[in-house]
Amino acid sequence: MKSPPKPTVPLPPHVEAPAQPPDPAPGPASLVNLEVQNLFPTPVAGGMLAEAPQINAALRAVILEREKGHASTQHSNLGGWQSTWDMLDWAGPAIHQVVEAAKQLATKLTADRQGNPIPIQWKVNCWANVNRSSHGNEFHSHPGAYWSGTYYVDDGGIAGNPELGGEFEVQDPRGVAPVMYAPLLTFATPGGLTLGSSELVSPRAGMMVLFPSWLIHAVRPYHGAATRISIAFNLSL
Repeated sequence: MKSPPKPTVPLPPHVEAPAQPPDPAPGPASLVNLEVQNLFPTPVAGGMLAEAPQINAALRAVILEREKGHASTQHSNLGGWQSTWDMLDWAGPAIHQVVEAAKQLATKLTADRQGNPIPIQWKVNCWANVNRSSHGNEFHSHPGAYWSGTYYVDDGGIAGNPELGGEFEVQDPRGVAPVMYAPLLTFATPGGLTLGSSELVSPRAGMMVLFPSWLIHAVRPYHGAATRISIAFNLSL
């Protein structure tokens, strides 16, 4: 048989009932189907020309000869020698090989607004750069073009000794704003470590680099004792 219920004894008026423990706080909600997208990518393409040894020998000779008889132009260059922008007229067949490779790469990386391939008859202007010790280029862009690029005729020994400097430097197009508030933090996503700073490309003879013309870039000072020779070009419509 069940025991009869115990009688409830009312508390005196001056005695409070014991407090009930609060309900435990709920844990965090569970996030499922997480997707992280890196939006607004900026393409920077690079590759080597298979025919570089022959092309570079021809270009090196004609560029150094041109330097002897023509004064340097002055744009973004900090020291060194920069030719006029009519290199296609005086540099011989080798420069046309380089430019045709650049045009093919640019076409491959360009589409219409629906993402479809589109044939483009690129207009090209190009010039030579000769840098020796302490020479470089300040930050700049290339207005009036869609793609721009660099081809390295002679890396000045940088490929074998990165301490010689002379790197191609690309600034984050988002600027420094993302790191002004919390400079010790960055995004834990691919590419996050250079948020608000720069990416560096170390030149190698025979390498071509292609990038959007609006992208701010520079050449860090070269500290070698040899000669760093490159060709810059613009592709416009």
